[in-house]
Amino acid sequence: MDDIADESAAQDAPRPRGAAPFTTVPIEITVSVGRARPLVRDLLKLGEGSVLTLDRRLEDPVELYVGDKLIGTGALEVTGEGENAQLAVRLLEVMDIQSPG
Repeated sequence: MDDIADESAAQDAPRPRGAAPFTTVPIEITVSVGRARPLVRDLLKLGEGSVLTLDRRLEDPVELYVGDKLIGTGALEVTGEGENAQLAVRLLEVMDIQSPG
């Protein structure tokens, strides 16, 4: 019950001066770890257990996109342990996403 009260209070809290209302809207970030360009005949042969080789090495940085706009690069990491382990990205570079282009 306290969580609901906390959420309600956060929603009713005044926004900092100049903050746009859409700044609290979640966005989806796509992490690109690499690309594969198989021939169609090879693609048709793929099945469960097949391995598709990417154009990147394990230690290469990954790219972060919002839509088709590159917003940064990062390194893959694992956070947590055992059943709580999750894949994460440590940011290495953040692009200037406020400029047009």
